[in-house]
Amino acid sequence: MAADIQGLAVLHYGPSHYDVVRPGHFVLCAVSGERIALDDLTYWSAEFQEAYRGPHEAIRALARHRGPDFR
Repeated sequence: MAADIQGLAVLHYGPSHYDVVRPGHFVLCAVSGERIALDDLTYWSAEFQEAYRGPHEAIRALARHRGPDFR
């Protein structure tokens, strides 16, 4: 289970900031599964409570959530 990974932070994502629920050093990208250091985290979705490695992953996730007709 992902929550059992040593160093994995648990965050609550807001529209412009996040709150640390459980301290850690990184989160996992919801699209790629790659580790994202908290210092490098700049893309997330407050609506879906997910973190993303970068803009491409964020767009892919939004399309996945909104469906193939998302523009």
